[in-house]
Amino acid sequence: MPPPWLQTLAAVYVPLSILAALYVAADILLLGHRQPMRIMEAVWPLTLLYWGPLGLVFSLWFGRASHGHKHDSPMWQAAFKGATHCGAGCALGDFLGDWIAFATGFALFGSELGGKYALAFALAYLIGIVFQYFSVAPMRGLGLRDGIVVAIKIDTLSLLAYEVGMFAVMGWRAWAYPALEPTSWTYWLLMQVAMVLGFATTYPVNWLLIRRGVKEKM
Repeated sequence: MPPPWLQTLAAVYVPLSILAALYVAADILLLGHRQPMRIMEAVWPLTLLYWGPLGLVFSLWFGRASHGHKHDSPMWQAAFKGATHCGAGCALGDFLGDWIAFATGFALFGSELGGKYALAFALAYLIGIVFQYFSVAPMRGLGLRDGIVVAIKIDTLSLLAYEVGMFAVMGWRAWAYPALEPTSWTYWLLMQVAMVLGFATTYPVNWLLIRRGVKEKM
């Protein structure tokens, strides 16, 4: 089992992360900081779920709509927001995939971890494409088919880069603490670590996609 200090940290940090996400959602919906790109109103609260209170620094600094338009953002902030967009879809897919695998006992070739990988990847990919479609299609004035094609083109590289970082921590967690289940705060703290590392591995890919004009600034 994880050491007591890690369990205590998880019991504090994960609930604080939920509160941080609720605060950002309230800031957007109740306090009037509506996003010009509506999909980002889901992206920022989802980002805070895995970044936790640390993510409030970035959300309040340049995540609020009142802090300027996307074209005024320096490149590092634009890449950060692009990574949050990818990370939100991945995080939601991974969250759902973990619970589905836990509830059904789904395994791939006899491996529970393999089953979690497969479900997380499939759901993250589908949700990521939906998120990407609702950002790129309105900006470019694309129809359904063309919007989906562009969304797939953009999201595939971002998602693969994200999953590299996240799956690495998931694999380590399964090896180090095989008894951990999604009913444990510690499980989700380590998933937060996995998602933040996934964010780190997709960040340079988003930078490159924006720099080359494949992906727009957000």
